[in-house]
Amino acid sequence: MRTVRTVSTSSMPRLAAASLAGTAIEFYDFFVYGTAAALVLGPLFFPAFSPAAGTLAAFGTFGAGFLARPLGSVLFGHIGDRHGRRPVLVASLLLTGASTVAVGCVPAYGTAGVAAPVLLVALRFLQGLGLGGEWGGAVLLTAEHAPAARRGLWASFPQVGPSVGFLLANGVMLALSAFLTDAQFAEWGWRVPFWAAAVPAVAGVWLRSSLAESPRFLEIGAHARVPLVEVVRRHGRLVLLTAGALAVGYAVFYTVTTWSLAYATRRLGVSRTVVLGCVMAAVVVKGAFTPVAALLGDRYGRRPLCLVGCAACALWMFPMVMLLATGAPLAMFAGFLGALLAFVTMFGVIGAYLPELFEPRVRCTGAAVGYNLGGVLGGALTPIVATALSEGGGRVPWGVGAYLTALALLGLACFALLPETRPVPVTAPEPVVG
Repeated sequence: MRTVRTVSTSSMPRLAAASLAGTAIEFYDFFVYGTAAALVLGPLFFPAFSPAAGTLAAFGTFGAGFLARPLGSVLFGHIGDRHGRRPVLVASLLLTGASTVAVGCVPAYGTAGVAAPVLLVALRFLQGLGLGGEWGGAVLLTAEHAPAARRGLWASFPQVGPSVGFLLANGVMLALSAFLTDAQFAEWGWRVPFWAAAVPAVAGVWLRSSLAESPRFLEIGAHARVPLVEVVRRHGRLVLLTAGALAVGYAVFYTVTTWSLAYATRRLGVSRTVVLGCVMAAVVVKGAFTPVAALLGDRYGRRPLCLVGCAACALWMFPMVMLLATGAPLAMFAGFLGALLAFVTMFGVIGAYLPELFEPRVRCTGAAVGYNLGGVLGGALTPIVATALSEGGGRVPWGVGAYLTALALLGLACFALLPETRPVPVTAPEPVVG
């Protein structure tokens, strides 16, 4: 048995802050690409396509990052279950940061020809690989240090990271859009946020290198030889249920933050500055509500919050697309805000819920694979499907509303089949499904 290093409650804020900072940096990298795909990458890297087809192709490269995320969760999950949660945090951040900076250096199609989109897809794949390991490492390190009664609250801080990363990424994009002409933005301005990723990535690696290893990992007597094999054999049904349950959260989030930018600017003629402002305002509220949802999960349970969030998504998707179609800033903001509050009611408790579902010896792999498979189902396909469904129809994209409602009902069914975990201590025998 290894010596266990414990972390006092007083040091939890520092640990939570380090996890939040890291996820913010990595999701900044991811969201910069999503915004660029919605606004400029189609014409620059797929100029022979029509505007709609170019947007679809750009979103296809966006989806490549999601396809890589389950592979990243397997790779980094293996490291996390065999060698510790802390090494995952540093390695995943380095990989994501380096590939993001490299995206900003890729020449456009007019300069490099077909090599340009090929490089773009390859770097996007590496981004996704790193992010696939990030979530599992950051959330597990925080959740496994946290006291059981407040595990949901502390594990929600890495979940705030995506909101911070989105605001940073789009704040930079918004400033560039406001101060540069369209020609300047398309020529070089879109590259600046990718280059800027180098500074916070280096700072994040330095911050994370001083963190202590998870006490739960140090207590494990016999580590899984091949964690993925054990997860598939013992927890296969659980992984599939979590993936199906989480798909709607990804779909709603990327519909609001990525697809809506392309739809509002190209189909509705709304200024990209106005749309980004509406989305960012809704994300601010969503980020602030995340720990509130987590506290409710600590009090009332993880699964009830997830069921409420899924039901709210199912009820709100048609009103959301109707409000978006008006093109009015206040209406769009209201639609986005309702969708993101429903989303975070689920995802605010996921940081505690998923680790509690898996036993410690395979927790990094199991939780990360389920989380990132949900990303493939909901995040990779949604911008592509939503763009296709909204082409050729009327002003209101009813097909997008129907698609998101169907995913919400799927999530509702999957969460209904998952067990409740609160207030099971993380050291107690874990529930096994499948």
